[in-house]
Amino acid sequence: MSRGGVQGFQKDRLSQILAARRLTQVQLASMVDVSPATISKWRAGTQAPERDALERLAGVVNVTPEWFTRAFTRAPGAKLSLPLFRSNASVHVAARAMLEARLEWAQDVAAALMEYVDYPDVNLPSRDYTEPEQITNEDIEKAACECRDLWRLGRSAIQDLALAVEGAGVIVVREETGIAQIEGLSAWSEALGRPLILLSADKNNGYRSRFDLAHEVGHLILHRHIQRTTDNARHKMMEAQAHRFAGAFLLPAETFASEVRVPPTLDDLLLLKRRWGVSAAAIIMRLKALEMLNEDGALMLFKRRSARWGAKSEPGDEDRRPEQPRLLRRTIDLLVEEKVMPLDAIPRHIGLAAGDVEALAGLPEGYFQGKTNVVEFARLKATQKPVDDQPAQGNKVVPFRPVFKS
Repeated sequence: MSRGGVQGFQKDRLSQILAARRLTQVQLASMVDVSPATISKWRAGTQAPERDALERLAGVVNVTPEWFTRAFTRAPGAKLSLPLFRSNASVHVAARAMLEARLEWAQDVAAALMEYVDYPDVNLPSRDYTEPEQITNEDIEKAACECRDLWRLGRSAIQDLALAVEGAGVIVVREETGIAQIEGLSAWSEALGRPLILLSADKNNGYRSRFDLAHEVGHLILHRHIQRTTDNARHKMMEAQAHRFAGAFLLPAETFASEVRVPPTLDDLLLLKRRWGVSAAAIIMRLKALEMLNEDGALMLFKRRSARWGAKSEPGDEDRRPEQPRLLRRTIDLLVEEKVMPLDAIPRHIGLAAGDVEALAGLPEGYFQGKTNVVEFARLKATQKPVDDQPAQGNKVVPFRPVFKS
């Protein structure tokens, strides 16, 4: 059947924008002033919009018209691996679709910038599990230790996990999603040859954000070759494994255990929380995993924690700011600083709205409108190392800077 309309219209981009903007076909049809049946035809690829309709469509969803005619970053069939979500509830279907679309946009941003710079090499432990039942607790502990060794982190507390993860070649995005119940997701990108992680910034809790990031690293390492499933028991097993990895990675057995007085009090947990950058709740679970607390002992501590502090927060939660990704932001800063590309040309090169690129790259709002002092910011990084880039003693994470391709 003849599609008519604009040549090269990518129907999959329409599905992607519906998910990313959380719109129904009926809502979009009303906004574009066409019938829902027309949207269905565009989405099915049996018809393409005329030029004026395409411009209205692009305007209401805030992308360029050319974005709808741009071929996907991925090669045919080379999609992101299917992310594994923390919650397996069907009520989150629309929310999941939106986050998956945002992750694909992060892939587009990273791919567009890769034309000009080299990112750090991917440096993650390799595992070939095809079923979660193959993975033992001992396997998880070994994977966490191997990851620390690859990243030269030693066995002390990690000062800046986001810096370490990006230094290992992972694209990390942290943005407000409006979906606080889904803390994060991750996937491997064939197009980039590297993984991506998207973290929700809706809960401004640095302790929980670090654990969420370590959890997603666990998925990337342990579950890369495992088919995703809607089976609830299998899903829970994979979640538990990623949780175990996060605990083992952030709280390594040989050094963490030596600092714990058993049985610990709630005040002991708060001291450990501040030192290791991990919530008291996660510390209790780690002590249980290390068999330093039995089931009853852990349950009693959780009850005391809930009675004293409540179920949803802990003292000191506001003391640690969430760690911010830097790789995409610094890459764009570098392109602007070195005059490789004009400021306002970068969103057009990527094809997304300036606000979306700013959110995905962790740039300040208004960056592409010149509302921030771009040159001064770039010069500051070259002459003065920010405090949050300086690793604690014992950690050998070095701040990275993208380099231009030769």
